Amino acid sequence: MTFALILGSLMAVAGGLLVGATTLSPTAAMRALLSPDGGIESVFVWTLRLPRSLAAFVGGAGLSVSGCLLQTLTRNPLAGPHLTGVTAGAVAPIVACIVLLPGVSPLAYPWIGCAGGLAAALVTFWIARGSGARPLQLALGGVSVSMFLAAVTTYLLLLSGPRMASLLFWLSGGFQGRTWIHLIYMAPWVLIGLAGALAARRIVGLMSLDDATAAGMGVQLALWKPALLLLAVLPVAGIAPIGGPIAFVGLATPHIARLLRADGPGWTIALAAALGGFLLVVADLLARSIAAPREIPVGILTALIGGPIFVALILRPQTLKGRRV
Repeated sequence: MTFALILGSLMAVAGGLLVGATTLSPTAAMRALLSPDGGIESVFVWTLRLPRSLAAFVGGAGLSVSGCLLQTLTRNPLAGPHLTGVTAGAVAPIVACIVLLPGVSPLAYPWIGCAGGLAAALVTFWIARGSGARPLQLALGGVSVSMFLAAVTTYLLLLSGPRMASLLFWLSGGFQGRTWIHLIYMAPWVLIGLAGALAARRIVGLMSLDDATAAGMGVQLALWKPALLLLAVLPVAGIAPIGGPIAFVGLATPHIARLLRADGPGWTIALAAALGGFLLVVADLLARSIAAPREIPVGILTALIGGPIFVALILRPQTLKGRRV
């Protein structure tokens, strides 16, 4: 199934080479892909469309891995980059730097986003600590932190002046105008999170049990809880400066991956990553084709697609009960 999703993503990427403000024929796109000559068709394929689609795939994979780790770490089926405050924590300080500290290099944004995402997640866990970090309290804590940071972000937008329009489009989530530089900028953060999650797949599987059982099987909770939290935040920190906050991908895809019953936690993580990449590539393809030549922010489409999917998952009680990776 993982390989089928990757193949489907490649087909969606190939379809993305054809679609845009100017439509290319399959023959022209293939010719430009295999024999770039610097012409307009080569620019469309190599400069505008291929890096954008690949960035969407990497972004979707990273968000799914983040959601998978957060749901395992918290044993909360509602955990995800948005509902644990991680996304809002990554976005708010980046917006603050853009508006208040324009001299800060964009190269620092992932580090700033990582620190903000970690801080927001820790505050969420601190809010829920008195209840034993039960799913409902974690969700309420994450929503509270997200709402507070969203209010801060909105206030900063009011101070942004002429940059408000571009910031609003970025905050809607999307990959319009993303190039190879943006892909190279984002990919290491996602790859570190994915590689770390796969390397720690045995720990991830044990962490889906309760703390006492995991500790009894040799898991050092004081070491692995913060390590898994860091691995969950790293992809979001790399994706947020490039694609903005993108909803529902990190929340819904881990549940779908579990429904497909992958063989073990490692395959579940890989399947979730492939599924998230496929979903976001398709959403990006729709975003630039539905109202061409205008674009719809990808975050709007993922919410429209992911919302009904997640409602369907909620209506299956066994889905939210089966939280193990």
